[in-house]
Amino acid sequence: MQKVIVGLGELLWDLLPAGERLGGAPANFTVMASRLGNRGVIASRLGNDTLGASARDVLGAFPVDISLLQADAAHSTGTVGVEIRYGEPRYIIHEPAAWDFMEWTPKWRALAATADAVCFGSLAQRNAVSRTTIRQFLAATRPECARVFDVNLRPPFFGADLIAESLSLATIFKLNEVEVPQVSAMLGNAEPLPAGEAGLLRAAGGLLQKYPLRLVAITMGAEGSLLVTPDGFDRHPGAAVKVADTVGAGDAFTAALVHSYLDGASLAEMNEAGNRWGGWVASQPGAMPDLDAATVATITKQTQAAQGDGKL
Repeated sequence: MQKVIVGLGELLWDLLPAGERLGGAPANFTVMASRLGNRGVIASRLGNDTLGASARDVLGAFPVDISLLQADAAHSTGTVGVEIRYGEPRYIIHEPAAWDFMEWTPKWRALAATADAVCFGSLAQRNAVSRTTIRQFLAATRPECARVFDVNLRPPFFGADLIAESLSLATIFKLNEVEVPQVSAMLGNAEPLPAGEAGLLRAAGGLLQKYPLRLVAITMGAEGSLLVTPDGFDRHPGAAVKVADTVGAGDAFTAALVHSYLDGASLAEMNEAGNRWGGWVASQPGAMPDLDAATVATITKQTQAAQGDGKL
C-alpha cells in the first residue's frame, strides 16, 4: 500500500530571476514524495486569488494530493523573493500570507491519524495560528509516524524556544551543515564545535541524547550528507552534478530519505537515495522541475547500481 506522507506548512511562489515558480519546503518535499510512489498530501493554505488558483493549476500536473488545501478569503497566497548568488538562494519572505493562518479541521485531524510521515519546519510556525495548528497535527499522529523537522532557518522567523519545542515533537531532524552551529548555539551549547565531520557528529550526538530523535540528517551541499542515529552513522560524498540552482534540492533529499526510511532501508541506502534525488533537483531550474519516466528509471538504476557495487 502507498505510504501517506504529508507536507505541513508553507505553500508559496518563489519569485526567481527567471520567473515565478511554485515552492515552499513542505510542498517541494511532498511533490517529490508523491513522485516516488507515495500518497503525498500537501497540508497548507492558499489565498482566494490569482496566485492561489495558479498554484492549484500547477500542482494538478503532479501526482500529489491537493484535496485538503485550505482557502483563505482574507489573506493572500504567499510569495518569496529569491535571488541566486554563487549558486545559493537568498530569500525575502513576505508576510502575512494565507499559510500563516492554517486551521485545525476535522479533515486535517483524520489526515494526521493516517499519516506514515509528516514533514514540518520552522517558517510556517512564525504565526501563532499556524504554529498551534502544526502542534495539534503532530499530536494527532500515531506513535509510529515519522515526524520530520526540516528546520530551514529563515531569519528572523525562528528562535531557541521554537527550535527546542519542535525537536521535542520530532523523530527525524534534518538540517544543513551551516545550520548545525546555529542550532547548537541556540540550544545553549556555548562550546564551539570542532571543525568538519567531528563537529557535526558531536552536535548530532548531543541532539540524539537530548530529544526523542531516531535520526539526524545533515546535508552538506556538494559534499554530500551525514546521517546519524544512536547506533551509528553514515557519510555520503555527494552526487556529482552540474548545478542549475539549489532551490528545492534539500527538500528532494528529505523526500527520498523519508521514502527509504519508511521502507526500512539502511543508513547508506537512505543516504544514496537522498543524494541522487537532491543532486538531480539541483541540476534543474526551480524546485519542482519536470520529471519523466526515463529520468526516474535512470536515477533508480544508479541507486541500485551503487548497492550492487558494494558501495552501500
